[in-house]
Amino acid sequence: MKQLQTEIKEFIQQRDWQKYHSPKNLAMALSVETAELLEIYQWSSQSESENVSGETLRHIEEEIGDVMIYLTTLASAHGLDPISAARKKLKKNALKYPAE
Repeated sequence: MKQLQTEIKEFIQQRDWQKYHSPKNLAMALSVETAELLEIYQWSSQSESENVSGETLRHIEEEIGDVMIYLTTLASAHGLDPISAARKKLKKNALKYPAE
């Protein structure tokens, strides 16, 4: 995760984009990219969503990449580690929704 955070930070710095990356803007961009991922599945049946073409799978991968980049950048803007955040949330959910 640290390596990915470093690569993203360098990419942003090389383009002088950090001035656009307020937490608000990053959250909005994350929402847009998530919507683009959702759009791929719009009007698909469950079966169709589970059996996508190679081209569609590449599109899904690109959108997941965009979501991951914005999520990672947003977490970094607040000094958070997204992996740690996910683990904390899993522990909280395990208490809230215990396995039967």
